[in-house]
Amino acid sequence: MPGVADAVRQFGPAYRARYGAAIPASHRRALRDLAACRTPALGGQVHCCDACGYEHYVYHSCRNRSCAQCHGAATATWLAAREAELLPVPYFHVVFTLPAALREIVRAHQRVCLAALMTTAAESLRALAADPHYVGGTLGILAVLHTWTRALVYHPHVHCLVPAGALAADGVTWRPARATFLVPVRALSVRFRARFLARLRARLPDVVIPPSVWQTPWVVYCKPTVQGSACVLRYLARYVHRVAITDARVLAVTPEQVTFSYKDAQAHTWRRMTLMGEEFLRRFLQHVLPSGFHKVRYYGLWAPAAQATRRRVQAALGAAPARPPTPNAEPTDVPPVTAPEVRAASRLCPQCASGVLRLDRRLAPCRGLSAIPP
Repeated sequence: MPGVADAVRQFGPAYRARYGAAIPASHRRALRDLAACRTPALGGQVHCCDACGYEHYVYHSCRNRSCAQCHGAATATWLAAREAELLPVPYFHVVFTLPAALREIVRAHQRVCLAALMTTAAESLRALAADPHYVGGTLGILAVLHTWTRALVYHPHVHCLVPAGALAADGVTWRPARATFLVPVRALSVRFRARFLARLRARLPDVVIPPSVWQTPWVVYCKPTVQGSACVLRYLARYVHRVAITDARVLAVTPEQVTFSYKDAQAHTWRRMTLMGEEFLRRFLQHVLPSGFHKVRYYGLWAPAAQATRRRVQAALGAAPARPPTPNAEPTDVPPVTAPEVRAASRLCPQCASGVLRLDRRLAPCRGLSAIPP
């Protein structure tokens, strides 16, 4: 089956030739890494059958966070750790979305604008929740950045998982939120818009902000997690260590085009889209974040510095003691661990079906074989 890496190998050279020096460093690295992933370019191992002598070649993964083939184990480990941190209370799913008029500005200044999006969303939510009329305390916020739609269109927004309640100022009293109401969405939207634009003007004073962004309401979604907080966590986990599209959605890679599937949210059905190869790479790469940018952030009770407080609240609310996460845990709806170098050491020989594949020798990287030059 074709995958994202196949499209990178097929159309990467033409894409680099077309855009040249305009390609950001993070995009260049993604092109190079994905083209080399699980190929002789990165080296690997040879496993030999102890019965028939069959040799099985296993090449190393690139571990680029934008790679659709990597990070299955890391995703499962992250999910297990976050599930252990959940409070035994209902949760809200809150989404902050930037208007379409700002998307070009955000794409041109990703490091500044996306950081402002995440910080401002958390600040606005925490400030409003601290009001005694609503919750009256310190929230816990897990924020995960998304920049795409299902059709790979640039659409920056941030998902927040928030417990339905807050810790009062005395550090002891838990103040539960109402069953279907956390904070007023309209007031949250207004506060979010004002704070984000103020931060944008301060950080990018030379950028012209379209007047229309003040005239239209900004979309903020805030609803209880009807299907449960664990369900939302599993949804977020799919994108913590990877980017906008998985290999399973890539249906065909031809000499000129890429066909992939996407879910039409309005029609509630799966559809197909075919793009020219370079256009597919352009859509894919616009979701590759700047190097070192943190797409997952923790605030309030979910912040690392509040770990002791969060555990105390968990105990006070009657949560079971958290168990250490299992590194190889694989939830059923999270992509499985795909690292063949882990599996090959203990699986039966595909040639004779009776012997066992065992590590025989290691292969040095052959950088010259990469489809995309460094």
